[in-house]
Amino acid sequence: MSATPARFTFDLDLGRHHERNAMVSESAMSEMLAAARKEGEIAGFAAGEQSATARAAKQLTAAAEQLANKAAAMAASIDDARKQAIAESVTLANAIARKLAATLVAREPTAEIEALIVDCLASLNAVPHLVIRCRPELADAVRDIATQRIAASGFSGRLVVLGDPEIALGDARLEWADGGLARDVAHLGGEIDERIAEYFAARGIASTGPREIEP
Repeated sequence: MSATPARFTFDLDLGRHHERNAMVSESAMSEMLAAARKEGEIAGFAAGEQSATARAAKQLTAAAEQLANKAAAMAASIDDARKQAIAESVTLANAIARKLAATLVAREPTAEIEALIVDCLASLNAVPHLVIRCRPELADAVRDIATQRIAASGFSGRLVVLGDPEIALGDARLEWADGGLARDVAHLGGEIDERIAEYFAARGIASTGPREIEP
């Protein structure tokens, strides 16, 4: 009895092989999609992180610039305030000095004239005469003072005291043959103002103008 030949199962085997291939392909596809999503998420996060970092850096730069500008403005303001304070202080000191000088002259109008005479006699030797010009109302007092000082100094020349209404109170001019010496408060005040103006100009300080002190 002959054996029954086995049925050829090519179609069945092929179907199973196709099924296995299909299953592998779907699994691989799922893994690829998952990997792609993950890569996309990572890339998206990195891009967002870079964008956020860039925005933060830009904002930080802008804030730093604003802070620098404010600091510069504040420094300039402080410097201006300092200069203003210096100008006001110097101007006030000058005004006070003028006021004090005027008060002292009014109280002792011959004091500075006497000091001028003393300085003059220290350098005079064989001078034939000495002329002193001062306010007319001070002429007698100045003559007495000069006479006393001349006696103590050994000056042997002739003394002449002249009243001059154009000379300010407390001022005087001393003259001799080859020289002279003067005290002029107005001229001295002008020199002081020039020095102050030069001081302000050298430091970029705007003058606040003259200051008057009330009595």
